[in-house]
Amino acid sequence: MRTLKDVKIGETVKVTKIGGQGAVKRRIMDMGLTKGVEVYVRKVAPLGDPVEITVRGYELSLRKEDANMIEVE
Repeated sequence: MRTLKDVKIGETVKVTKIGGQGAVKRRIMDMGLTKGVEVYVRKVAPLGDPVEITVRGYELSLRKEDANMIEVE
């Protein structure tokens, strides 16, 4: 199981599963991260938090704990 947190800078991956429950999962999906969408990892902060990604044509920053809930391939 590989998560968005494990993806290297410059890599493009496809979301396979969104973890979490309730409001957290809904918030992640509302930001455009849904099953099957492609995500490009732009930057990772020096201490690993946050992760900056491009999804559906816009830039988004995610906390490490949120990125760890998103399984990718």
